[in-house]
Amino acid sequence: MSDSPFRYQAVENHIRSMAQRGTLTVGQRLPSLRQLSGSLRLSIATVNTAYQELERKGLVEARQRSGFFWCGESCPLPQPQGEGRVDDQPRGVSRPELTRDVLDTVGCTDLLPFSVICPDVSLLPGKALSRLLQQQMREQGDLMLGYSEISGDRWLRQQIARYVATMGIQVDADEIIVTCGAMEALYLALRSLTRPGDSVVIASPTYHCFLQLIENCGLRAIELPSDPQRGISPQQLEKVLQRQPVSACILCGNFNNPDGSRLSDAAKQQIVELLARYDVPLVEDDVAGELYFGEQRPSTFKSYDRNNQVLHCNSFSKTLAPGFRVGWLLPARYYDRALEMKYTTNVSCATPTQRTVAAYLDAGYHTRHLRRLRHCLETSMHAMLQALGRTFPDGTRVTRPEGGSVLWMELPQRLDAVDFFLRAKQRGIAVAPGAIFTTQDCYGHFIRLSYSGVWNDNLERGVEHLGRLAGEMIDEQ
Repeated sequence: MSDSPFRYQAVENHIRSMAQRGTLTVGQRLPSLRQLSGSLRLSIATVNTAYQELERKGLVEARQRSGFFWCGESCPLPQPQGEGRVDDQPRGVSRPELTRDVLDTVGCTDLLPFSVICPDVSLLPGKALSRLLQQQMREQGDLMLGYSEISGDRWLRQQIARYVATMGIQVDADEIIVTCGAMEALYLALRSLTRPGDSVVIASPTYHCFLQLIENCGLRAIELPSDPQRGISPQQLEKVLQRQPVSACILCGNFNNPDGSRLSDAAKQQIVELLARYDVPLVEDDVAGELYFGEQRPSTFKSYDRNNQVLHCNSFSKTLAPGFRVGWLLPARYYDRALEMKYTTNVSCATPTQRTVAAYLDAGYHTRHLRRLRHCLETSMHAMLQALGRTFPDGTRVTRPEGGSVLWMELPQRLDAVDFFLRAKQRGIAVAPGAIFTTQDCYGHFIRLSYSGVWNDNLERGVEHLGRLAGEMIDEQ
């Protein structure tokens, strides 16, 4: 087995497999660097790097002159259950001032950014993108200064068509609309499918920007409870469809924001087929789909679409360059309407960033970058889970997502999450309270935490401060 920048992941998988089989127990010494190097045919340096990564995740302990010892990977905090009080009747949406308060923390350098879902700039390929941007300006200067086609730069659309083929989605470049991030894609999709007063189905909890879009379009939201592990129930969705008219369904099947849930492939296929029977289009948000921690990328809703009524929304904001604002929409059978919405809201996306992303994809850099990004996020997740387990009081519950960049935490003793948010902010730490992820009186004792930064001592101390704050609030009860 030859070495590569990510070969040490094979070492980690091997050690985890030993623990799962019971051949490695808590407190037991790991194989020496030389032993594992020989058995896996890897360099000693690669095995040592892998052991250091396991130590950083809190899974092994390095003892001076004794080697590495297995600590186990279980976070002592249990996982939360789904909220049982979600009402699935249509409701108007009115975003509270609280949402604006949370959004104000985005980009605030004075706060530890546990509320922000944006990869740390050190994880982004800034040098490569800068070089490609300069190259495009030199070679295509006149083109770069003008508008692209309304549907987007053709070269980029061709690259996106190749890219989504790796997700099991077969489309032509002429079936793609480039957007200024995923939010514009979602907006175009909703505007293409609905009229004011219509009802749309969403998961609960859901991304607060979904609620903002629904409000801006004058729609009503039907919330379906999402299990933090399994997502929404296809059976409950069918009950809603049987009961009342629904104009669209907006779902994130992979690592839903904020609870991190992932629908199984079978559930995704079942939902797509169910919606096809009721002739209800599905708007899919898959911005976190590439941030999986397992061996294989989870499937998309679109890959099961046989009726051409799944509108796939995606972007490079969570994986490549948030500031470039490059996303896309696969509008399915609603292409003409979506394109009409595009040129009445935003004639064109920025040509320089479109061409730069196209060049990046064409050069084949993105696959390697994603491997590194996924690994760093998984490392940060494990480190945060270990820190939460050490510092938060009994009664705390937290998810174990299989990807993405957020944890969904249930505070102990049903502490008020809004009060927790405000008091944490006073201490220089930003979190997102559960109330902003619903239209209802739910999730009042939940918070969302992001682990999208590179884990460091500063973030570790931030978690410790949050744990102490939870303890203080319990003492005050």
